[in-house]
Amino acid sequence: MEHTVVRCAEGHVFSTASFPMQKAERLGPGRLVRCPRCARLRSVVPVALEKR
Repeated sequence: MEHTVVRCAEGHVFSTASFPMQKAERLGPGRLVRCPRCARLRSVVPVALEKR
């Protein structure tokens, strides 16, 4: 299972195993996922990771 690093609307960064409809580009990058820090459903977007 692939994990995706995401940032919630409050700015918390975490990884999630389920990033729903990741391939659906026409819907935009944001999805609703439960943030472990906020403990609420938040709009999240994938974080671009730096390559070293």
